[in-house]
Amino acid sequence: MTSVTVEDPHPRRGIPERTDSERRQSSGAAPERAWYIRAFTGRREDPRWARPALWGLVAITAFLYLYELTISGYANEFYAASVKSSTQSWRAWLWASLDSQLSITVDKPPAAIWLMGLSARILGFSSFSLLLPNALMGVATVALSYGAVRRLSGHLAGLIAGAVVAVTPVAALMFRFDNPDAMLAACLTAAAYMVVRALQTERGRTALWWLIGAGWLIGLAFLTKMLQGVLILPALGLVYLLCARRGWWTRIWHLLVATASMVVSAGWLIALCAVWPASSRPYIGGSENNSLWELALGYNGLGRVLGGDGNRGGGGAGGGNASFGGEAGLLRMVNSAFATEISWLLPAALLLLVAGLIARGRRPLHDRQRARIMLWGASMVVTALVFSVMQGTIHPYYAVALAPLIGGTIGSGAAALWPGECDSTTVATLKRVCLAVAVVLTGAWGFHLLGVYASGWQSWIRWLALIGSLAGAIVFLVAGSLRSPTGAIALKRIAVGALLVGSLAAVVPTSAWTAATVVTAHSGSTPTSGPAGMSGSGMGRPGGAAAGSSRQRPAVPGGSGSPGESGAQGSSEIQNGSGRQGSPGAQGQTGQQGRSTGGTTARGGGMGGTTSSNTALVKLLNSAGTKWSAAVVGDQTAAGYILSTDTAVFSIGGWSGSDNNITLAQFKQYVADGKIRYFIGGGGMGGRMGGGTTENSSSGAPTADGASGSGSAGTGPSGSGTGEMGQWGGSRGTGAGSTTRHRGTGGSGGAESGASSAITSWVTSTFTARTVGGVTVYDLTSAKS
Repeated sequence: MTSVTVEDPHPRRGIPERTDSERRQSSGAAPERAWYIRAFTGRREDPRWARPALWGLVAITAFLYLYELTISGYANEFYAASVKSSTQSWRAWLWASLDSQLSITVDKPPAAIWLMGLSARILGFSSFSLLLPNALMGVATVALSYGAVRRLSGHLAGLIAGAVVAVTPVAALMFRFDNPDAMLAACLTAAAYMVVRALQTERGRTALWWLIGAGWLIGLAFLTKMLQGVLILPALGLVYLLCARRGWWTRIWHLLVATASMVVSAGWLIALCAVWPASSRPYIGGSENNSLWELALGYNGLGRVLGGDGNRGGGGAGGGNASFGGEAGLLRMVNSAFATEISWLLPAALLLLVAGLIARGRRPLHDRQRARIMLWGASMVVTALVFSVMQGTIHPYYAVALAPLIGGTIGSGAAALWPGECDSTTVATLKRVCLAVAVVLTGAWGFHLLGVYASGWQSWIRWLALIGSLAGAIVFLVAGSLRSPTGAIALKRIAVGALLVGSLAAVVPTSAWTAATVVTAHSGSTPTSGPAGMSGSGMGRPGGAAAGSSRQRPAVPGGSGSPGESGAQGSSEIQNGSGRQGSPGAQGQTGQQGRSTGGTTARGGGMGGTTSSNTALVKLLNSAGTKWSAAVVGDQTAAGYILSTDTAVFSIGGWSGSDNNITLAQFKQYVADGKIRYFIGGGGMGGRMGGGTTENSSSGAPTADGASGSGSAGTGPSGSGTGEMGQWGGSRGTGAGSTTRHRGTGGSGGAESGASSAITSWVTSTFTARTVGGVTVYDLTSAKS
């Protein structure tokens, strides 16, 4: 059989391989086409099908990620509010401030906000401009996966790698969402591509420049999600050190320069934060001492791995909490939290990784086939292991970082195991067996996942995967093992066709789960993939949401339910993670989406989804005329008001209500200076400090835990889930003008602690309260008599 790679499968030891241009010159072939022609037609030596297949993959991916992109409205309002603020202030854009007047940043570094903010400045702030950059980064990730694998393993292997990314559910979820993970995955894939280019080139100076670029991209990944951005760094460095075709000292020197590039790329913002006057920039959300460096090492660094520092994991008391990853352990990537997000092709990837490395035998260190498997396989294993043993906060959508690594491992492993003309009969048979087992394993695992987590959803898919993969693998083994002097070509075609059919059948479950993800609306801080009413954790209910997210089918735009449904007005929601006050009248489980009975909701879009039901409060805040129209406890609460109005809203306490971004004395001074007009009660959330309060917003009076308001207008869907820092559960209340709150279960203590609690107590005891559209508002210019 013909090898799927374009390189000699058995290069001469110690003799550098010639480049394509050198081979062409020595053979007298025609010169290479110009780059802009190659982009569409490919190189002269490429198979005719290669470039059309690539463009077909890119087109399908673009359709997948751009189809009804605005179905999720603003998706995660926390980041959407920061993007909106970045369109109003360049300093807010630089620091990823939650509000335009710089009260506090989001609890992540700003790189992802930079890109989305620029898009919103150019196109105008909307759901489309917010999500477009992430969708395009998804297309780029698929193309880069193809390019990186193709350069060392051939065109077919590259197409397999790119296709694996495209059919991974968590990738379709996050490349259509506004969390930073989309940019993180794109940066890491681009860095791996540049390391491949450095391995491929024979020129040391060229290799150095590629490594400098890789280091810069790892630094950018650090500015996207901090320490998660460097998880693949050990694997990339080790592969270059062991496999590059140049002297040891040259390799070491190159890696040192690449490290310096990474430090500069990641460190300039940390240094800028250290020297910038704290009074003229926002407080660094999530940090304990207003420092990006402390945030990187603490809450967003070692705290995520070791636990503590405001991080909570899925183990311990929250072991059943799928939105926090479930119990830590080696099998976490296949547990109820991660299984339907990322594990569909993981067993096959591990098999091909081990078998591919064994197949290379005792080749020299610079063997390119071993290098390609090591690069993707080691990156995949290190990332998966870290995710598996993390004791701190981890959410299933983090697994999107694994998608290109799994794709690269499968593509490279399949290329290494494809029987070559120089293989003995025994070796060729063993390779075919490994490929066949990988196909059957994928089909059987998809059969298992759908049976466990979606037994009532399209049951024919699981049987198609199981039977089709098994039949294709058997025909591939039989046809590949037969020998016929006259029918060799026919047998070869039958074998290849059978393997193709079996492979396509095996990936039908993950492809279907991905397609269902695309046509389903998602919102909240912990989205999960899959069809509406289904959940990888098994916690979804018909018409409800998956754990920690909102998933609904699209309906009419505008933010209100259709006739016979419970619309945004008067809907009653359980707030994500705590009994904090929602955004005006509608903030809650579904964000921008309208509410309806039976799980069908109005598709979000624009500003209307969270505001239309409480026009009185929106009008009040817009007419405040102060630097901040209002102050609230908690970022999520503030985010809803920022998106709902044309004003800046001060967030007290950051995400969890426990950040020390303002003291009581400072708050009193702001009030005295006329910088804040209103204080909206009911803020705070469970999470790093624990549960929140229970409040009946109809009257503005606190009630006992578990109490709920009620009314008469319609019902909403039920569900359970988990917020970023705390849990919530139960069913939504009913009726006009009522909002039901339940205590979160995030930890010990109250949701509001320290300054947050002191400010709340001072405001409630000093100023007059009134109810606006069911929301308790304190006028900070009207003291009690």
